[in-house]
Amino acid sequence: MQQQNIPISTLVDMYKRGELRLPEIQRQYVWRATRVRDLLDSLYRGYPSGSILMWETDEPVPTRDGAITQETTAFAGRKLLLDGQQRLTSLTAVINGDPVNVRGRKRPIDILFNLEHREGPPSEITEVEGDEASPITPADEDTDEPEENGDTDSAVAERFKHFTFVVASRALQAQPQWVSVSEVFKSSSDSALLRKAGVISLEDPRYQKYSERLTKLRQVRNYNYVVHVLERAMSYQEVTEIFVRVNSLGAKLRSSDLALAQITSRWPNLLKQLEAFQEECEQSWFTIDLGQLVRAIVVFATKQCLFHTVGKTTVADLQRGWEEAKEGRGLRLTSSARTPALRTSRCCRPPCSSMCWRQSAG
Repeated sequence: MQQQNIPISTLVDMYKRGELRLPEIQRQYVWRATRVRDLLDSLYRGYPSGSILMWETDEPVPTRDGAITQETTAFAGRKLLLDGQQRLTSLTAVINGDPVNVRGRKRPIDILFNLEHREGPPSEITEVEGDEASPITPADEDTDEPEENGDTDSAVAERFKHFTFVVASRALQAQPQWVSVSEVFKSSSDSALLRKAGVISLEDPRYQKYSERLTKLRQVRNYNYVVHVLERAMSYQEVTEIFVRVNSLGAKLRSSDLALAQITSRWPNLLKQLEAFQEECEQSWFTIDLGQLVRAIVVFATKQCLFHTVGKTTVADLQRGWEEAKEGRGLRLTSSARTPALRTSRCCRPPCSSMCWRQSAG
């Protein structure tokens, strides 16, 4: 296995140009904007940020589209990203100002940088988050903007004045010391940013401090990730086993994500079938999670609901399980009314931002 040190700017260019693709075993982009904020804060301070795992291969491995539109290149698919998708997608979105596409919705990840942030270690506490289904929520609950609690713009500015990065909010965008991170990366000159902050003279005591901080922020692009590159001689199944082991060591993936990775390594293009079925259900106002479909396959293929037998289950049995799951055993949509065969009920009080459902007994 090779090991290289590659700067973020190069990795972002590879990702954007389509030289670095996502294998089908990868899950969708799931980070909330608050996690992107914390990643930027760590990189700005020079904190460790993990490593990147990729596989360079000539095998015709099935791939999936990322959350950011990639260019078409003759080298597409030669390098597959196995670990680091969430970070590289986030950094590409912020550095290039590209919107992320999650479940048909496009939206930029807008992070603000505080030119007047406090020196030294961070004063804010990083919250531990769960395994969210999507970085986009109808109520924009990712943002650092206060809800209807009577806060004035001055109160908001006071609350966040020591923060280094925040998710953009209208109240903070109006404050002169807060600048868009994407605008900083896209500009090579500080003039417009300094003018917005009220610095119009070289004699202003803030000029040097602000300029140094903007330069330090742009240097995030030079941060070197340790990149591990798996050997070409490895098979797709062996690479999938490595992927599962790497992600099993942390809380990065759900068990259904890992099970899906094991299945798709032997059953190419299954993901497209599952996503097409999800879309068919959505047309009938019925939302079903990908993990539920994977569990349904396992239940009908193995006659039990645990995922630990997936790796030993034959592809023929898995395919049979999927056909049984679709064909009138609880998941198929009726041809006439096109309503779910399973009875469902709301699992939360309206308005339900995630269209959650639970299965009723019987």
